[in-house]
Amino acid sequence: MAESAGGAITATWKKSAIGYSQDHKATIASLGFRKLNQTRELPDSDAVRGMLRKVSFLVAVAGEPWDPPKRARYKTPRTRSNKKHARGR
Repeated sequence: MAESAGGAITATWKKSAIGYSQDHKATIASLGFRKLNQTRELPDSDAVRGMLRKVSFLVAVAGEPWDPPKRARYKTPRTRSNKKHARGR
């Protein structure tokens, strides 16, 4: 975790929590984030570090590489079926 002056951690909310569990949404809110791409200076404590670790795929911490989550397999675009059109409808 990157530390700035005064023992603070700088974190930025990078990815929306839509589609994730209520637990993850509550963690984002408890970290004090209200809008995407908002940056916050958080105190350097074990509790804050644990919350940041829990939502590390949604939040970027200064000084650490952040890779956006990969797209899920079930969300990949697929070709449409021809069954419906073969029946003449």
